[in-house]
Amino acid sequence: MSTTDAPRQVYTPTTLNRLVRDLLEDVLPLVWIEGELSNVSRPASGHIYFTVKDAGAQIRGAMFRMKAGQLRFRPVDGMHVLLRGRVGLYEARGEFQLVADHMELAGEGALRREFDALKARLAEEGLFDAARKRPLPPMPRRIGIVTSPSGAAVRDVISVLRRRFALVEIDILPSPVQGREAPPILRSMLQRAAASGRYDVILLTRGGGSLEDLWAFNDESLARAIHASEVPVVSAVGHEVDFTIADFVADLRAATPSAAAELLVPDEADLFRVLDRQRDRLAALLSRRLQHAQQRTDHLATRLQAQRPQARLRRDAERMAALDRRLRLVATQLGGANRHRLARLQARLLARHPGRLLDLQRQRMRALQDRLRQAMQHRLERERTNLRQQARTLQAVSPLATLDRGYAIAFDAKGLVLRRAADVAPGDAVRIRLADGEFPARVDKT
Repeated sequence: MSTTDAPRQVYTPTTLNRLVRDLLEDVLPLVWIEGELSNVSRPASGHIYFTVKDAGAQIRGAMFRMKAGQLRFRPVDGMHVLLRGRVGLYEARGEFQLVADHMELAGEGALRREFDALKARLAEEGLFDAARKRPLPPMPRRIGIVTSPSGAAVRDVISVLRRRFALVEIDILPSPVQGREAPPILRSMLQRAAASGRYDVILLTRGGGSLEDLWAFNDESLARAIHASEVPVVSAVGHEVDFTIADFVADLRAATPSAAAELLVPDEADLFRVLDRQRDRLAALLSRRLQHAQQRTDHLATRLQAQRPQARLRRDAERMAALDRRLRLVATQLGGANRHRLARLQARLLARHPGRLLDLQRQRMRALQDRLRQAMQHRLERERTNLRQQARTLQAVSPLATLDRGYAIAFDAKGLVLRRAADVAPGDAVRIRLADGEFPARVDKT
């Protein structure tokens, strides 16, 4: 038979493009690509179109508006990026392209992956456990601040500390907070401060910056030094949205350096207001007692003057003198009793000192935290048990388990499962799926 007599399979451009598109999406469902951006454009639609290239080749790509709106940076020509997406075909032009759903700076992405790996490993070791975090002293006498002495962060911290509680002593422990030399110096300064026994609390702080700028506070040895410190450590690195490994290990993480200063010391204005209220209450109590004694004395004098007859006055002259002596004695005794009561009230006032009340409230709070933590642990354990049981049930009915026993699933060219032999004809292309993968096949006969 000549070639002119052989049956022909004729495709339209649309059909052929769709066939190629389906083939690409089946073979390369999801890929990561690293390269340099060029020809970047962002029209009014909000989509981003670009070319990603290396020294030997280039690929056109697109990122649609919903994903493009989630980017934390603006892509420009020459930027080195890491892309994740699906390889497909732009049917209208028949062009091979990458449809990206994620884009990150190549260098920052590597740092972020290193950060996540260290965070997961230290969390598994228990360095982030809330149970080991120590409470801060309510009124620290001396604070050690490990930071750069020339940064804006230390000025903000000192300003807030002086404004809120001028009695606290502050020591600046100078250390670089950025660059390769920063982690060992930060660790050494922290260890020396903790071992000195001089400080009630240590603050580790610096201002904001990029992930690379803050990288010194993601050092593993620094994290272990914070965990081993006998003195409570507060971490205030960067802005509110910035998180470092030091934040997770520290006994307390503050959103900003200024916020850390507010958490470290009480507000002296509040303390003065409490003392003023207690003094006013004591003064009011003494005034009421003295007024009561004066009213009683006036009442007795009125009753005495009501006995007008002269004869009775003469007869009772001695009695009046006796009453006067008794009145003076009562006044003296009342004064002594009031002084004694005042002393007792002062003792009671001291017993209700704000520091003691705060200790009782902290004890209650720790007890409630322990109960909450235990309840959460019990709940998590029940959920884990339930999840394992559901996973076993799902595995028992999974079609993949059937494939593991030697069965296979056949799909037609449209991706539908073949259930009957009549659904295919000789020459049809099919896909056979086994437990460890799949392969294409063609029907010879049915």
